[in-house]
Parts: sequence; C-alpha cells; structure tokens
Amino acid sequence: MDKIRVAAVSYLNSKPLLYGIKRSPELLSQIILTEDYPKKIGEMLVSGEADVGLIPVAFIPLIPHWQIVSDYCIGSVGKVETVSLFSDVPVDKIEKVLLDYQSFSSVNLCRVLFKNHWKKEVVFENATAGYIQQISGTTAGVIIGDRVFEQKASANCQPYIYDLAEEWTKFTKLPFMMAAWIANKKLPEDFTKLFNEANKTGLENIDAVIAENPYPLYDLKKYFMEDISYEITGDKLKAMQLFITLMQEL
Repeated sequence: MDKIRVAAVSYLNSKPLLYGIKRSPELLSQIILTEDYPKKIGEMLVSGEADVGLIPVAFIPLIPHWQIVSDYCIGSVGKVETVSLFSDVPVDKIEKVLLDYQSFSSVNLCRVLFKNHWKKEVVFENATAGYIQQISGTTAGVIIGDRVFEQKASANCQPYIYDLAEEWTKFTKLPFMMAAWIANKKLPEDFTKLFNEANKTGLENIDAVIAENPYPLYDLKKYFMEDISYEITGDKLKAMQLFITLMQEL
C-alpha cells in the first residue's frame, strides 16, 4: 500500500499534535511526514501533493472532497497570542496592511475583520520575506506563528498589537479555528483512529512536549494549555463555517 502523505505546520503550536505521531511506530510506518509553514501545507493539499494536512481552514473551499480527520485542531477561545496585527498607529489610522506570506487563514481573517468588525477600508498587500521591517507609520502588518513572539521581544516592536483571534471573538462571540487536520480523500478508518489517538497523546503529555521544545521567549505551558484550544467543538465548527462565508463575501 502507498504511504499516506501527511503535511503539518512547523510552528510551535503543532508540537503537541505531532508529539504522539512521531512516537507511534505503527503510524510512522504508514505515513510520509512533511513540515512547513501553513500556506505551503494548504497548497500541498489542494494540489494533491499531500493526502492529509494540518491546514489553514481558509483552504477548505478549494478542496472538493474535504473531510476533517481528527478531533483536534489549532483553535482559540479569545486571545491566541500568535495571530496578530502589528501597527505604529491605532487601527482606525491604518492605511495599508502587509499580509504575511506564510499565512492563509489569518490574512483572510484580517480582511474579514476590517470589513465587518472595524468597518474600515485599507489597502492590502501580499508581503514577501523581510516584510516585517516595512511595518511603519500607517502601514501595519499581519504576523503569525513563532515570529509573533520574536517581534514582541524585539527592540522595534510596534506599540499597537491586535490579537486577531481575540478580535474575532469580540466580533462574533465565537471561538476560532485557524487550522484543522483535513484530508482531500477518504482515508482508512483504522488509520484515522490511530492518527486521532496519536494527536491526543501529545495533549496528554504537555510537560514532555515542552521539555523537547525549550523556548525562552514565552511560557509554553500557558501557550499550549491556555492560549491554544486544541479540541474541535460545535462552536468551533460553527465559527469555521461563518468565517468561510464571510471570507467568500470579500
């Protein structure tokens, strides 16, 4: 049997989900695992280079036969800390927004919030590597992942930081689901059961995950246990559908 191609986000937030996968000989014998930034992972699933991926949910409309294959996701209930809009000025003074090239859900979330929550028209520009240095004056920028912690710790950090997951919750009174394990085809039931159990293993061993990924810029126990909400719930699915609807109306 051909191995199942699994693609996962390489950021810290995926470490608890990958912990059990990387420690399951039975599962590892069935998969080829690739790690990269979120937008790249989503593109791999859309193109068929991967069979299942921890992808930004904004890619879902581009996948004809998508299905969620795990009870776990990258989500939030309020602040998530690693999906942020950085700016020198308050949101009502922003004129242009640089969109993180590594992101797909978060940059679309930013667009949705400007239109529906902040009700402000701005110029959106797809950014390339090095764009963070261009955040200045009335030009803001979306930054996601571990680089948010790095920017907050830098001497050049902007005075205004808007947590986009928190702003979504203010706007909708719902949680948010940034990424989920999505397959582009039907997978064997025994595989999805084993895969789900492997996801759960890391979440039950957070101290071990932290020990394996020392990180001086932020308290990972808080990040994994408070900031990120890993379990898929009815409200997260409702939020996902609302987000996709609003995104398609842009």
